[in-house]
Amino acid sequence: MIGIVVVSHSTKVAEGICDMVEQIASSSENKLPVIPAGGNAEGKLGTDPKKILEAIKKVDDGDGVVVLCDLGSGVISSQAAIAMLDDTQKSRVKIADAPLLEGAVGAAVEVASDTQSTIDLVVSAAEASRQLHKK
Repeated sequence: MIGIVVVSHSTKVAEGICDMVEQIASSSENKLPVIPAGGNAEGKLGTDPKKILEAIKKVDDGDGVVVLCDLGSGVISSQAAIAMLDDTQKSRVKIADAPLLEGAVGAAVEVASDTQSTIDLVVSAAEASRQLHKK
């Protein structure tokens, strides 16, 4: 199953989004592989490539991992984390160009609705959330 890593500058934001996504997309039989990677190494605002790397490794079961980020340096930290992976793992990890919350929900719904889903379909579902209008 494709895993999802939620990267935010705030530990609470990352954890809250993961909690929301799990409640929306997980079932009693199937817990969605979604994990937060928020805050810096000191627990303050920021991002930490090592924390992101650990989250990617933890959620990767071999099918791939989609990473969603909140702000620019979250993307940079995620790219740094991915660069630390071996080539096989790198090929299974993609950063979605999507809004954090809406993208995480879109990705999770895709993962939960089709256990045979591909990483490209999950990234597409996350990125399609950019088209959601709120009025």
